Amino acid sequence: MSAPREQPEDALVVEGIVKEFRVHRTVFRAVDDVSFRIPAGTTFGLVGESGSGKSTIARCALRLIVPTAGRSLIAGRDPATLRGRALRDLRAQTGMVFQNPMAALNPRMRIRDIIAEPLVTHSRLGVRQIRARVDELLDEVGLSATHGDRLPHQISGGQCQRAGVARAIATEPALVVLDEPTSALDVSVQAQVLNLLQGLKRDRSLSYLLISHDLDVVRYMSDTAGVMRRGELVESGPADVVLTHPSHEYTRQLLAAMPSTPGVASTMRGHDERSILL
Repeated sequence: MSAPREQPEDALVVEGIVKEFRVHRTVFRAVDDVSFRIPAGTTFGLVGESGSGKSTIARCALRLIVPTAGRSLIAGRDPATLRGRALRDLRAQTGMVFQNPMAALNPRMRIRDIIAEPLVTHSRLGVRQIRARVDELLDEVGLSATHGDRLPHQISGGQCQRAGVARAIATEPALVVLDEPTSALDVSVQAQVLNLLQGLKRDRSLSYLLISHDLDVVRYMSDTAGVMRRGELVESGPADVVLTHPSHEYTRQLLAAMPSTPGVASTMRGHDERSILL
């Protein structure tokens, strides 16, 4: 694995993002003037109920969809101002881990070819170099070469998510978006995947935008956190403050609605983030 790269002060800056969708003759504002920043090497956890606008913000920030107003800066650069090769280079600086690992992987491609895709697209490595790099990535996320030769349906959901993580970090991005990365997994597997993500963050100086409805996961993973409600960011700040001593009534309601039984965070410690899921 290469040494962590020096990064600018902020991996992501979101400034006044607004996103409206037109449904027939009605305009629906999904995101309403949202701003936040993610310092390099940290995790920002974005929490809220389904439909609160969390994933829409992420897609606007990465310029996967065009915001109605506002802008984002990824590693200091605005994707809206870039074209051609410059935009492709910026795309290589971002990665994304999706909610459903089985659905996120092409069912007709071998795992190693899925992981190789961003390297083929964004790097100038030769075939042998890409194969060697994929082998390194498989090992880094706790998978073997044998797993790499299989199709997604031939491995477990947790292993598929590890492959998704390997694909997301293949180009050594400055920012990785984690969109509900463990909600489709069993609790014990969630713990292993989250510990893997924490280990990669530490070793690679990664920055994460974590989207989740699970306050337990956000508290464990995040340095800072924001709470979304109906498209608005109603509260943000240090995660331990926001999720322990919230100032907004809606955040207090979310905390009160949490189940009293131990969540995934209680099973985190003691799991080796690189252990292979069989």
